[in-house]
Amino acid sequence: MIQIQVILDGTGLLRRCEIRGHAGAGPKGGDIVCAAVSVLARAALGALSGREGIVVRGGPGGSRGEFSLETEARTGAARDFLAAAGAFLVEGLRSVAGEYPKNCTMTIQNERRN
Repeated sequence: MIQIQVILDGTGLLRRCEIRGHAGAGPKGGDIVCAAVSVLARAALGALSGREGIVVRGGPGGSRGEFSLETEARTGAARDFLAAAGAFLVEGLRSVAGEYPKNCTMTIQNERRN
């Protein structure tokens, strides 16, 4: 089972995404659920990493089935881009979890504002 945890800031902006586990929906190297989650996560990492004004930490973990992403936007334009990229990532992951609930779960938390 893939477990996805997304943390949004008080305005709904992506702060963190943690992905752990294996879907078990197909053979190693041919699992459609793992492939979908991996493509979404790696595409978000790639799009955000090269963007001016966005700090990105994380990526694939030391073990297969591990991925983390932590973000911070430092300018208004970067914030707008992060909002769009984060919304795309969250909706894509939500779609996979909804389509394959026996293989993938997702929780979304909102950070409290101080």
